[in-house]
Amino acid sequence: MANPTATCETSLGNFEIELFVDKMPITAGNFVKLAKSGFYDGLHFHRVIAGFMIQFGCPHSRDPNSSRAGTGNGPDGCIQDEHPDNAKLSNQPGTLSMANTGRPNSGSCQFFINTVDNSRLDWFTPGPSRHPVFGRVVAGMDIVTAIERTATDGRDRPKTPVMMKKITVHEA
Repeated sequence: MANPTATCETSLGNFEIELFVDKMPITAGNFVKLAKSGFYDGLHFHRVIAGFMIQFGCPHSRDPNSSRAGTGNGPDGCIQDEHPDNAKLSNQPGTLSMANTGRPNSGSCQFFINTVDNSRLDWFTPGPSRHPVFGRVVAGMDIVTAIERTATDGRDRPKTPVMMKKITVHEA
């Protein structure tokens, strides 16, 4: 059975992602649930760092100027960390990875898209970072790159807000 995909409609264009529910059922399943509920629609990318990643999913980012953007959780709170030995997926360019506070089981609704090789963030490498990959961009990486190249302020926030208009999940 194939994994679901999703169309991410942003103010800069669309990109498509595959969600690894086969290997990361908790993390990818959480994303699918939130996307289907409309949770992500109308939020803004709140952290953009060229040569690193673009981050999205905080409910406080509905207002792109909110000082709380980047601090919110989803309606169900945090989810359990998912680090299966049979799914050692690396934080490579174009992969979606769960954002967290650095504490165990602190991921919720925020995720980032790696724009470069960030294997140092893999949950299975030495060090404090534990960011499980749960999907990948399968089309429209040029849109992800356009978001990454957006001018930012001193807090890594886009000067011109980039909105996620809608995420539509397509079941396999």
